[in-house]
Amino acid sequence: MKYTWLLLAVFICQVSLAQTAKKQITLDDLFKNNTFRIKSVPGFNGMKDGKTYTKLDAEGNKQLIRTYDVASGKAGTILFDNQAHPVDGKAITIDDYSFSKDEKFLLLKSGTEHIYRRSALNYVYLYDIAAGTIRKVSNDKVLHATLSPDNKQLAYVKGNNLYIMSLESGNVNAVTTDGEWNKIINGNCDWVYEEEFGFSQAFSWSPDGKYIAYYRFDESGVPLFIMPRYFGLYPDNYTYKYPKAGEPNSIIQIKLYDTKTKTAVNADLGTETDQYIPRIKWTNDPSQLCIYRMNRLQNKLELLFADALTGATQVVYTEENKSYVEVNDNLAFLPDNSSFLFDSDRDGYNHLYRWDWKKKKLTDLTPGKFDIADIIGVDEKRKVVYYTAAEKTPLERKMYSISWDGKGKKTLTRTDGTHAITKVEGYNYFLDKHSRLDQPPVFSLIDNKGKILRTLEDNKELKETMQQYELGTISFKQVTGEDGTTFNAWMITPPNFDANKKYPVLMYQYSGPGSQEVADRFPIRDFFWHQMLAEKGYIIFCADGTGTGFRGEAFKKKTYLQLGKYESDDQISIARYLANQPYVDKNRIGIWGWSYGGFMSSTCLFKGSDVFKMAIAVAPVSNWKYYDNIYTERYMRTPKENPQGYDDNAPEKMAANLKGKFLLIHGTADDNVHFQNAVMLTDALIKANKDFDGEYYPNKAHGISGGNTRHHLYKRMTDFIQSNL
Repeated sequence: MKYTWLLLAVFICQVSLAQTAKKQITLDDLFKNNTFRIKSVPGFNGMKDGKTYTKLDAEGNKQLIRTYDVASGKAGTILFDNQAHPVDGKAITIDDYSFSKDEKFLLLKSGTEHIYRRSALNYVYLYDIAAGTIRKVSNDKVLHATLSPDNKQLAYVKGNNLYIMSLESGNVNAVTTDGEWNKIINGNCDWVYEEEFGFSQAFSWSPDGKYIAYYRFDESGVPLFIMPRYFGLYPDNYTYKYPKAGEPNSIIQIKLYDTKTKTAVNADLGTETDQYIPRIKWTNDPSQLCIYRMNRLQNKLELLFADALTGATQVVYTEENKSYVEVNDNLAFLPDNSSFLFDSDRDGYNHLYRWDWKKKKLTDLTPGKFDIADIIGVDEKRKVVYYTAAEKTPLERKMYSISWDGKGKKTLTRTDGTHAITKVEGYNYFLDKHSRLDQPPVFSLIDNKGKILRTLEDNKELKETMQQYELGTISFKQVTGEDGTTFNAWMITPPNFDANKKYPVLMYQYSGPGSQEVADRFPIRDFFWHQMLAEKGYIIFCADGTGTGFRGEAFKKKTYLQLGKYESDDQISIARYLANQPYVDKNRIGIWGWSYGGFMSSTCLFKGSDVFKMAIAVAPVSNWKYYDNIYTERYMRTPKENPQGYDDNAPEKMAANLKGKFLLIHGTADDNVHFQNAVMLTDALIKANKDFDGEYYPNKAHGISGGNTRHHLYKRMTDFIQSNL
């Protein structure tokens, strides 16, 4: 009898444990089942009335663009139903949409076909909301379809030429006709501008719709890069213009096109053609275009005002730096037509400034030892500017408002963590994406005082899913390097971590100039894969070393002219710090990274073989002379000017130092960091008679994705880690 009760007790205990046992993460969870999907608010658009927003809803096979009331969240009018408005007998699938300025039309984009990182072809449709009619803009896919501010015309790029369609007549006018592949581009960026200056659409309507300013790239003199693609019996060669470090760039013209006279003038950019035009932006004066002009060294930036009628220009602002000047979209013109707001790290930290070009007066609106991140927008009614900054700590982003004279600063988002803000016209409310290191994002509508009005998405399902898995603990750390510098870091410890035991450590980093991997936001890169490794008994550690962002100019620009030197020194120093921790197995420390991070993990293993047992490098740069000139020369100048800086820190030149286990991974169709980098590093390793592992992914680009690719890639890396660490 006692024996029976004992068996029953054991059985009950086993059932209880089975019911409470948590799951282990699998690669299928990550790359097939989408178990840890993070929800957002697709198609969010705030309406001009300040009381309504729209978003894209899915109901079965339907896609609906519907209005919602800000105050109550109550669903309102369905503006578009893709099933009710078929084109050529079929419902279109909406990938993106936008409103005309008067909100009478919807511009719908479908059939997205990505070209490079930021450029994509789409089928474009124009929907008249009141009439309920829809029409196709072109039978072909086009780039950058954009309505004019007066809602009378629509511009787009096709076949390297710029076109304007009249909404009234439907007639299409070819603004340019000389566009030709690998020679002339109108209205769209060349490869290197898109990648390194962060934009693809290279035209802009004037505020009144009377002019359109556009770029003309003459890339005839840029060297051609040939990339084989393996799809059939014979490889097909994809050819495009890619200027490597020290090589010629496209020659740029900025054209100012009068839509009434159908004529264009050239903006006067000066006699120098070996220069950059990283931005154009219309001022509040519809006849005056602001043009950014930057020298090849990228240490001098000038803002020019161009007359739309004549093309004549005048310089209204100049900034110079001993290393380089940053370029971004943080520029906002004020309604006085004599000043603008912009950001600069001219005083050692990135701050918000007001420049009055008539009075020649510069005002620092946000002094202090912290960096701002983005200008969210200028509220002309309240005469304030909204911006985000890492004021309290480099790890956070909060939203602030301040008057144009630098007074009355207010903190609008008070909760710690990262607030990514989407502005809404009128500035009565904003969309706030808020997350913490261990808390998935919550999307809320907040008013201009920071009060939460409604929660649109709280990712409750993801939070509940995470509760079902045996996740490790993630926490922030600070590490002091061998030179006394303190670095911000995060660490994931295995579930049921025991500080009296010793664990292997896998370090992850990116390390590129101005980047940040350690921040109070969710998710960090590869969070759930790192958690899977933690479940297998690994500590995952990430630290932002010298050169990373939001710690001031000196910290970020210390790596100038010698990319890889200080960054790798720091990671090696941090690895030595970890080796001395009582819970770390000092003989089992590895490192991995992707792109710049792959360049770094290679360098760290080759330089730090006494501390690193293994490394994985995904799509790494193996020598900066193989990379594009805008990015590389910004930090390194040209190979001719700085040969030692290039060779002293190149993994290709350090291959003979390899002692640990090394896995080199690359996609053969990587248009960004060419497969050439892996080939040249492989050649150097073979010449040095070094054993290593390699994996290449046919026809895959820099992101190495599509189909089963990611599953295979991460299985390969997981197996390598488990076998060698």
